[in-house]
Amino acid sequence: MVTLSKIYTRTGDGGTTRLVGGQEVDKDSLRIEAYGTVDELNAVLGVARLELARPSDGTAIADADRARLDAWLFDVQQDLFDLGSDLATLIADRWPGQPLIVADDVAALERFIDRENADLAVLKSFVLPGGTRLNAHLHVARTVCRRAERRVITLARQDAVGEHVIPYLNRLSDALFVLSRKVSQLAAAPEVLWSGSRKAGQHRPAGETP
Repeated sequence: MVTLSKIYTRTGDGGTTRLVGGQEVDKDSLRIEAYGTVDELNAVLGVARLELARPSDGTAIADADRARLDAWLFDVQQDLFDLGSDLATLIADRWPGQPLIVADDVAALERFIDRENADLAVLKSFVLPGGTRLNAHLHVARTVCRRAERRVITLARQDAVGEHVIPYLNRLSDALFVLSRKVSQLAAAPEVLWSGSRKAGQHRPAGETP
């Protein structure tokens, strides 16, 4: 049980904070930046869930699908709190039963990707965010997830992180991409595709100098 009775403490006014193990670190340190970005991702997913709870741009997703996907997003939000615990604690300070990201969490994301991607059309171009508000929110979540992954990779070059943290963020970004496509399919909304040939006639011939 977590009890929060006092919200501000003034202890961080000097620009430092403490990790779970009590170590004082700068608020802009790599570790804080990493789990702060994970926190940002969790907030973006909260917005996506609110959008999922209502018809998006006049399109409708069946209630059963809406409930199923909302439950999955809620589980991911729970996982991200565990991932934040993972990053906020040095390996040496972990304790038995601490919430952490484990191999089964990564495997669950892979199962979700395989299941939801099974009946999606094969892509013949890159997908652009849009078509519905929900699709766009999920793409925002995907890009924040990629940024969180980059932050953790940078951190891992100088300090140890949990072995499943980077794989989880990597698979989660893929899962959010698949989900962005899935909600468009369920809402019968067209996907927005990149038109790679749009400027084909404007390309400079080979060897021509500017």
